[in-house]
Amino acid sequence: MNEFSMKMGERLAVTGKGQEIIHKITQLESICGQDVGRGIQPLVEATRGGLLKTARSIAQHPAPHVAIMTGFFLPYGNPPAPETDGPIGCALLAAGLLRAGIPVRIITDSLCFRTVKVAVQAAGITAEIPFDIVPVETTKNQQAVSSLLSLWESLETPISHLISIERPGPSHDGIVRNMRGQDITAYTAPLHLLFASKNIITVGIGDGGNELGMGNIPQDIIRQHIRHGAKIACIVSCDYLIVCGVSNWGATGLLTALSLLRPDWKLAILSGLNSETEFYILESIVKHGPAIDGIKGVPSLSVDNLPFEYHAQIMKVATQLI
Repeated sequence: MNEFSMKMGERLAVTGKGQEIIHKITQLESICGQDVGRGIQPLVEATRGGLLKTARSIAQHPAPHVAIMTGFFLPYGNPPAPETDGPIGCALLAAGLLRAGIPVRIITDSLCFRTVKVAVQAAGITAEIPFDIVPVETTKNQQAVSSLLSLWESLETPISHLISIERPGPSHDGIVRNMRGQDITAYTAPLHLLFASKNIITVGIGDGGNELGMGNIPQDIIRQHIRHGAKIACIVSCDYLIVCGVSNWGATGLLTALSLLRPDWKLAILSGLNSETEFYILESIVKHGPAIDGIKGVPSLSVDNLPFEYHAQIMKVATQLI
C-alpha cells in the first residue's frame, strides 16, 4: 500500500470527514440499489456494504489495474444482440478510471465485442485500450480463457481487480439462463472461469440474480424473491458484490464513491461522468452495436424498459452527493 493510501485509510477511520464520506457512499448504494420492479430489495440488503468495500479496495491499492468484463447476449431478441445494460456502465467506468490514471482492460466475448467496442469509443476513450475477446465456440473458448489468464500474469503491472458488469453466469446445473429462464449457454463464452483466479480481486455488479457474483447471496433468497430464481440463480461468487436496480448504475455508483475516497481523482473522474455522455453511449450502441433493451427485446433508447430520463435522474442524484 502506498503512503497516500495508508494516510487516506487512517483518516477515513478516525475523522468526522471520513464518516461523512462513508455515509455518502451508503446513500449512493441505496440510490443505485432502487428496485425497479424485479423484487431485488432482499438481494440489495444481503449485499449491503459492497459498494464501499469495492471502492476502498481500488482507492487503497498501491497499483490498481482494472479489467472490466461485460456483455449479455440475447439470442431471442429481435434482432439477436447484446443488451444495453452492461456496455454503458463498462464504458463509463473504463473512461473514468483511465482519466484518473488507472490502466484498464476490457473483456467480452465474440458475440458482444462490437457493441462493447462502440460503447467504449462513444465514452470518449481516445487511447488504445486493450480488448480481450473470448470466442463463444465451445471448441475454443476454454483454451482462450486459460491463455488470457496466462497473459494477465505476464503483464508488467498485474491485474489487481476484475469487475463484471451485467455478465450472465451458470446456475446450479451449469446452464446459463436469461431472466426468463431460457438457456443461453451456447451464446455465452465461459468468462466466469476468470473469477477463479486467486491473485485478482473479483467484483460482481448485477441486478437480477443470474449475473456473475450472485453466488455470494444464499440461493434461497434469490429463489424466494426473483421470478424463475430457482432456475437462474448464478452460483459464481466473488470478493465483493454490488446489486443495483440496473447494472449500469453500479458503474456510476463506483466512480462516484471513488471520487469521494480519492479527492486527487475527483476532477478527472467527474469530467466525463454525466448524462450527456451516458446518452451518447446508449444512442451509439443502439444505432451501431447493435444493442437491444433487455426487457423489450428490441432496439430502443432505453435500458431495462426504463426511459433514458430515469437513468439520467439516477446519474444526477448520485453525482450531486460529491
